[in-house]
Amino acid sequence: MHILLVDLQFDYGMKHRGPNMIGQQGFKSCFEKLGFKVSTFYYDDYLVNPASLQSDLLRFARESKPDLIYFILFSDQFLPSTLDELKKIAITVNWFGDDQWRFDSFTAKYASHFSWSITTDPFALKKYQKQGIKNVFLSQWAAIDDNAEISQNLTYKYDVSFVGASQSYRRWFVAEIKKRGINVEAFGFNWPNGALTNDEMIKVFQLSKINLNLSNSVSYDLRYLMHNLKNPIVAWKSQKTASQVKARNFEIAYYGGFELTEYVPGLDRYFEIGKEVACYKDIDEAELLIRYYLENENERENIKRAGTIKSRSSHSYMNRHRQFFDFINYGNLKG
Repeated sequence: MHILLVDLQFDYGMKHRGPNMIGQQGFKSCFEKLGFKVSTFYYDDYLVNPASLQSDLLRFARESKPDLIYFILFSDQFLPSTLDELKKIAITVNWFGDDQWRFDSFTAKYASHFSWSITTDPFALKKYQKQGIKNVFLSQWAAIDDNAEISQNLTYKYDVSFVGASQSYRRWFVAEIKKRGINVEAFGFNWPNGALTNDEMIKVFQLSKINLNLSNSVSYDLRYLMHNLKNPIVAWKSQKTASQVKARNFEIAYYGGFELTEYVPGLDRYFEIGKEVACYKDIDEAELLIRYYLENENERENIKRAGTIKSRSSHSYMNRHRQFFDFINYGNLKG
């Protein structure tokens, strides 16, 4: 089978941020490992010069003659009329990875224009049904399965770490934890430590006793809102009104790290909470659990090992894609 992947080549379409690792390794590489021929149409340059995007994609699809066209839509770059034309050329699929907070504003406008929709939100399935969209598959974000070895007998370098782009709530959370006497190091875009390569990120996961997973959605913690006059404005303007399971939930465990994450609905579908991952509900509970797991090393290490086993056996992108292609009978798409 021949797949045409329509995606961004670089992170958020910005070359200076480096490759779009999830798109390149989580999707394209997995498709190839599954034995499919893969062509790519990257639309990074069209983000600033969209004039010929629709015609260029249609021409490329007609010339390459794929069996399936797989989108990872970033925003509204593609017209519904273009997507309808592509459905005449091949089976079309889109990965709707943010239905938790943009189903009504985004997915509802586009899903009907694809042959198949993939959602990561189990609570959105009824929304698709109400719109008469039947070809929907429930999947989830995952970890890139690059077979990276988990280093043994490492000496921990960090008590607590966080890897992710700087954002107002995250900055407040990290600063507040530090004020409470806990050593925390943050890495990522716009943090003083800077961004990490994928290999560097894996090392941080493994060298940290505790890896925090912090949401970048709206927080209504009054302490955060009152910390800075801008915070209520940021919260009011943000479209991310709901937290969700994300790739980081699986990456930390997959690469051999202990994860302490904010609980989000649906996480217990993938991990046994308290045995494979630890969860908190607010910053006070996060502080309590950080201190507990720093002191109780054996319990922490047992949870870390169990989480790694679960993530490596069940939560890679190869698992996700194989399940989807099996579900739609990928060997007989034209039948």
